[in-house]
Amino acid sequence: MSARLAPPAESGQAGADALEAAHPAREVWWMFRRNAAALAGLAILVVIAGAAIAGPALYPVDPFEIVWAPQTPPGAEGFPLGTDYLGRDLLAGLIHGARATLIVGGSAALITVVIGVLVGALAGYYRGWTEEILMRITEFFQVLPPLLLAMVLVLLFTPTLTTIAVAIGVVSWPSTARLARAEFLRIRELEYVQGERSIGSRDRRIIWRVILPNAAPPLIVSASLSVGVAILFEAGLSFLELNDPNTMSWGYIIGSNRPYILEAWWAVTFPGIAIFLTVL
Repeated sequence: MSARLAPPAESGQAGADALEAAHPAREVWWMFRRNAAALAGLAILVVIAGAAIAGPALYPVDPFEIVWAPQTPPGAEGFPLGTDYLGRDLLAGLIHGARATLIVGGSAALITVVIGVLVGALAGYYRGWTEEILMRITEFFQVLPPLLLAMVLVLLFTPTLTTIAVAIGVVSWPSTARLARAEFLRIRELEYVQGERSIGSRDRRIIWRVILPNAAPPLIVSASLSVGVAILFEAGLSFLELNDPNTMSWGYIIGSNRPYILEAWWAVTFPGIAIFLTVL
């Protein structure tokens, strides 16, 4: 009887393996749940994103409105995080600033990835004079001080969220381009890519349908790191008053309250913690 039951068991195991192979996302989520740091990071990010999306509706206070006496300590007079040097609600500033910071960070990271992957993919696949030209352009941008170049770009145009995001993306793509080029140089010589060429596939299909999906893992990691770098760039530009004066951001809060850090430490500390947790 045991011999008769063995084939169904093997069949069931094969079916389970096939089901798991058909749903790789389940395996990824299972591995993700076993990482305590990843879960903590996800929870923090969800809280910050929720505050950016729903916060203004749940706490409808204008971040630029003077609501009480300047430099009111946290918890006093009904203000959980106190007020800044002008008497503006610091909690309202953090909530509205989260939206601007995340928008700039995500948009700048998207621009960084698009430019970097495009340049790196073309350089790594075609090589020759295409690689030489694109890599020389990449090296030119790489040797320039990124923050200084971003400051120049923002000063040349009206400081808005769009201008800041574009400026950060333009100065941050070289590292992504070099990573994409290295992956394309490695993958383009593999057998399945040679097989695609042998059946007459066009370069466009090989680049975007064959090589890029297999080069995606390190590029995804690079993209996630680019978001943190972009947030720090935005905070630095806002700290230097190179920001949209009509948009509240965490860097703007820190920069405007910097001269009063000894009298009102909370106005600098709380937005600094918010930036730290978001980037972390």
